[in-house]
Amino acid sequence: MKFENFQEAYLHNMKNVYLTPEFINEPRGNKSKEVLNLSFVIENPIERVCYLPSRKTNIVFNFAEALWYLSGKNDLDFIEYYASNMRKYSMDGKCVTGTAYGKKIFQYGDKKINQWNRLLDVFKEDRDSKRGFIGIFDPNEILTLENIDVSCTIGLQFFIRNSKLFMSTFMRANDAYRGILSDVFSFTFIQEMLATQMGLEVGSYCHNVATTHIYEPDNKMVEKVLSDTTKEKELFSFPCMPKKNNWDDLKEVYKYEKLYRTHEEEFKVDDVLNLNIAEYWKQVILLLGLFADIKRKNHIDKEAFENLLPIYQYFVKNKWDKFFDRKE
Repeated sequence: MKFENFQEAYLHNMKNVYLTPEFINEPRGNKSKEVLNLSFVIENPIERVCYLPSRKTNIVFNFAEALWYLSGKNDLDFIEYYASNMRKYSMDGKCVTGTAYGKKIFQYGDKKINQWNRLLDVFKEDRDSKRGFIGIFDPNEILTLENIDVSCTIGLQFFIRNSKLFMSTFMRANDAYRGILSDVFSFTFIQEMLATQMGLEVGSYCHNVATTHIYEPDNKMVEKVLSDTTKEKELFSFPCMPKKNNWDDLKEVYKYEKLYRTHEEEFKVDDVLNLNIAEYWKQVILLLGLFADIKRKNHIDKEAFENLLPIYQYFVKNKWDKFFDRKE
């Protein structure tokens, strides 16, 4: 099926899995509802978020995970800062293997193949190529129950058609309530990053999943989201990346992300606003700095919040509402 934006696809498929599952089963002892071989297309993948207040989208984690992938790293320190539960997916307490898609994109296997650059070379040779594929799942991954972190994603495929970059993702498994929210954000973020680097417009995005599921503990939250009739989606448009090669700006984002995460530097709004980078990336840094202040000081930096775009203000206020309920 085709949908205009992610929220439409998210709600439709979650409703499908929850209300009309094909199977009820217990993989790894976790009771779940399941639908096999689900596929959908998002016509405008820039609209990669769910705006419903009941879902409480964590926009900071969404950006952090996408940045983690594009960093090419698999270290736990980076991603655990934004999602403490990631530690349970690490077998050595230092890195993540299956979930760390970035390492596989930029340093795949023993030969450390940079699949991103190889993809660019494929399209330089043949813009109509059908070989623009980035492999994620590694046959060497341990599939026994002792390993909790097996890649859910098989691979990413890209096509240049009519001067647009189209993308198809292939997954072995996806959680219709939780995982899909961040997965589609990260994959369409990667799609847009690649498109801007290649000087292309962003085409549609196709999400293909072999098994889509909802675990029983999430049932009440699923029901709450499906009954949410608010219309916040109509108030916002998700920002587009600058139409340029964004890697130089991204270096500044990584610099400040590390400084804030490791407490090497105090978060100062003016430092961010004065950076010589695109406004799009300044906003991302402001979000990361604001989150660092939440972690360290248990409060929202008022100046940082006021300098955010209204769309990001909405997500921050909806996710961390307790800070805004306090009386001055």
